[in-house]
Amino acid sequence: MHEIAAPEDDQDLQAVYTWLMTHPLAPLLTSAVNDAVEYVLDGARTWRFDLNSPEVDSDERRTVGTKLQYRVLSALELEKEPPLDTQILGIAVELKGTIGTSWMIPREGQCEICLLIQVDTARDRHRAFLMRTHRLWLNAPNQDQKRSIRADARDEYAIPLIPWTSLPANPLKLLTSRQLAVVFAPHVGQAKRLTALFGYLPEVVIPRTSILTVCANRDDPMRRARQIKDTVMEQHGLRVLCGKWPAEREEAAARGYDISGAAWVALQPDPGDGSGDEGSDLAGDRASKT
Repeated sequence: MHEIAAPEDDQDLQAVYTWLMTHPLAPLLTSAVNDAVEYVLDGARTWRFDLNSPEVDSDERRTVGTKLQYRVLSALELEKEPPLDTQILGIAVELKGTIGTSWMIPREGQCEICLLIQVDTARDRHRAFLMRTHRLWLNAPNQDQKRSIRADARDEYAIPLIPWTSLPANPLKLLTSRQLAVVFAPHVGQAKRLTALFGYLPEVVIPRTSILTVCANRDDPMRRARQIKDTVMEQHGLRVLCGKWPAEREEAAARGYDISGAAWVALQPDPGDGSGDEGSDLAGDRASKT
């Protein structure tokens, strides 16, 4: 047995908390979570973009937590060190991620300091806590001797690190079932898929990962996206901008769109440039952006 101290009296817990709060945790953990989810989805090979899709089985969903551990280590520039997942200021720390409502703490992590990340994939958000997971605050063990954290104990004894924070939303989730059938139609070339995508999602920033998902297992989809700019203008009256090019990135930024990181956006042409009179055969079938 050991003494159970309140979080404010737990010196090691407070030391780890202080160290963590010297870092920009919200953007670092957001990037780590997003990378872990994208890794599991593997859209560039599977056409998948939604972790809650029936095409993603439960075993794959559970691997998000495992992938997240290594991405958090990288984001915080920590090493994988025993006896748990890492050490901060010489203090052992367990890293646990969940896409559920609680975390399963292994036997070696019980009564130890845990960095806890919860991912809500339905609402594209995540949050994080720091907690010493005393067994008194855990539920009964399962057959693997893992224990979940009691909700009341989490509320009382876990220290919030970041509140619910938005994850980058995949714009493919905005498409209706009818639109998805067009964008992911079998035996259709990349050019037609991407032309439809930009037509359905005007004024929506489309990250590179979404382009790769739409063109999964095809050669050089970025080149194909560049080649269809004139077609998108002709068919939908939209000017396609790519964040890879500084001039286009600046043009998008001037109009309120961040396409850094080689993202894309299709916009109505500036009225002052004399273009954009073409109609769109998708005008009545565009995805809602709300």
